[in-house]
Amino acid sequence: MTVDEILSGQSRVTVFRMFGAVFGYATHCLDDRNLGDVAVVGPLTPGVEWGRLWQMARTMCRSSDGDGEHARWIMAQANRSFICGSDVVVKFPQGAWKLARGKGADLGGYCNRDQLWTGNLTVEEATPEQVAAYRPIYTA
Repeated sequence: MTVDEILSGQSRVTVFRMFGAVFGYATHCLDDRNLGDVAVVGPLTPGVEWGRLWQMARTMCRSSDGDGEHARWIMAQANRSFICGSDVVVKFPQGAWKLARGKGADLGGYCNRDQLWTGNLTVEEATPEQVAAYRPIYTA
């Protein structure tokens, strides 16, 4: 599934570090029930493209795994940061975000989300210092 348009929203946003880059995780609702059924994940570090998420997933998953398992890996990393606070830079209770062109996948309820949308993400409230690349303690 390809995300072909620019999407925007306002919801809670978790900004977290992973393997030398900073990513954002937000939720989006497809209807007025406000369930947050879509996970929105993308890089915030300048110069890092959305494909890096999928590259990391391919590296960390088994070679026989496909896009479905890769999407669940991406979702697990974002959810881990949100729930456990692992590598969190900042949390915004109500952040304004925009997601530009990327890739989507069906999660089938994994981590209480039906879909994953990835792409190049911007979060208005995030400062340049918060989204700057960093030197990881370890690499994959």
